[in-house]
Amino acid sequence: MLEALTAYGTTYAQVGREFAAGAGLHTTDATALVEILGAEERGTPLTPARLSERIGLSFGATSSLLNRLETAHHIERSRGHADRRIVTLHSTSTVHEVADRFFDPLGERITALLEPYSQDEIEQLTRMLAGIREVMETYATEADHARTTTQG
Repeated sequence: MLEALTAYGTTYAQVGREFAAGAGLHTTDATALVEILGAEERGTPLTPARLSERIGLSFGATSSLLNRLETAHHIERSRGHADRRIVTLHSTSTVHEVADRFFDPLGERITALLEPYSQDEIEQLTRMLAGIREVMETYATEADHARTTTQG
């Protein structure tokens, strides 16, 4: 299982690099876009600080990245929250066209792969993967905390 997950992670990163190359983006910019798009799909737009955590960049580097994406008309920053101090990140229709052109064929292939499985089997796998992700995120957070505690 661990070997399969490791191979999946490697391939996921490769797909991300291909998306970046096809969209004329730096890999880190493409990773940020995928995070922003995913958060929007889940109905929880990211703040710049949360994006910084998700992609492992300093806040300053994330700010520069967001400036590039905004200049390219891939994202917009919004103060649409009740607390006007909170900025959220939103994708534009331009980046949706680029992402859809790249990811829709992959989505079709994955849908075809999952076709023989029952809804229950897919839900079980989804829960298992969510659990694995949660364990990995907790582990990474604890490792980061331990590293910063021993360094500080």
